[in-house]
Amino acid sequence: MVIGPSLGTTWHMWDRQVPELSQHWRVFRYDLPGHGGAPAHAAASVADLADRLLATLDGLGVQRFGYAGCSIGGAVGADLALRHPHRVASLALVASSPRFGTADEFRRRGVIVRTNGLEPMARTAPEHWFTPGFAAAQPAIVEWAVQMVRTTDPGCYIAACEALAAFDIRGALGRIGVPTLVLVGAEDQVTGPAEARTLVAGIPDARLALVPGASHLAPVEQPAAVSDLLLTHFSTGWQQDTSAAIPVLPHAPGPAASAAPFAPVAEIAPAAAPDAAVPTPDDRYERGARVRREVLGDSHVDAVNAASDAFTEDFQELVTRYAWGEVWSRDGLDRRTRSCITLTALVASGRLEGLAAHTRAALRNGLTPAEIKEVLLQTAVYCGLPAAGAAFAVAAEVIQEETTPPA
Repeated sequence: MVIGPSLGTTWHMWDRQVPELSQHWRVFRYDLPGHGGAPAHAAASVADLADRLLATLDGLGVQRFGYAGCSIGGAVGADLALRHPHRVASLALVASSPRFGTADEFRRRGVIVRTNGLEPMARTAPEHWFTPGFAAAQPAIVEWAVQMVRTTDPGCYIAACEALAAFDIRGALGRIGVPTLVLVGAEDQVTGPAEARTLVAGIPDARLALVPGASHLAPVEQPAAVSDLLLTHFSTGWQQDTSAAIPVLPHAPGPAASAAPFAPVAEIAPAAAPDAAVPTPDDRYERGARVRREVLGDSHVDAVNAASDAFTEDFQELVTRYAWGEVWSRDGLDRRTRSCITLTALVASGRLEGLAAHTRAALRNGLTPAEIKEVLLQTAVYCGLPAAGAAFAVAAEVIQEETTPPA
């Protein structure tokens, strides 16, 4: 059985489940990149995390397995079930979702971490992860949770936010063909019962388990209930799946001699990056629409699309296909550099109406407020003080809005 963690946690979030599960199966749990001391090899996507995990399992000789994952760990499991269905015998999605919030929310979280570090995320983790009663009664666990986030590599945390921003399998749920348990804390305010019901409605062979008295980290808050649910689900799932290469061992009160758990592995190794696809004329618009949303944000693009009409729609199609599907999609410059150039060009041409959107884009693309300041200081020399002064006023307002942590 493979067990995946939530964003900002380590494999220790499953400590209370491992003794029970390892009586019946070999257990492999992993840390996300940059979490729990694992090397900081940031992953670009959920699929990248899944591919790295498979490469590690291949190295251990594990061909077929059950999978349980929490939050982003659940997203990894769902991706495996969709792209490598022959490897996954049974699946449990804990506090998970087919889409985690909105892309804008996660990209803004990345901007906040890049600007302020992980302290804002660490400070608010207990209220997102635990019910108020549990947090008040378990101060040591609350402090453990805060320290987990504080010791995470910020770059890997930001990359995981970007991966979740791009994750959306709502249209693919019907292709998950393995027995699936969707487990959620009844008081989870992050990915709660509504998201769980969406998963159950879309996955053909899925059932819902609602855990009373639990929030987002149900395995920590209600360990016995979660262990019982996982044991029941995976025993049933593997018994039904006669092609599984992992045997179901009889339930026994003590550890089975032939089922010694794997020692945890501290990281999932980086996989080789695939060659970048070259856009063809037929996919320039689709690629451009995706890149435009990634750079400018869903809310901006939705507003532009809503304002488009029969007179302007062809122009918007041209912008999407040419500016975003061709130029912004080229490999010659990274997005940070393109944002620097774009900010400078907007100041030089006096097109400050677009500066706010592209200041937000620059923050999403990895520029810090200090670097944006340097870009605008450079424009003061070559574009003039009045133009740069007006640009500073626009950019300052956006930076204040985007980098201030939630209260």
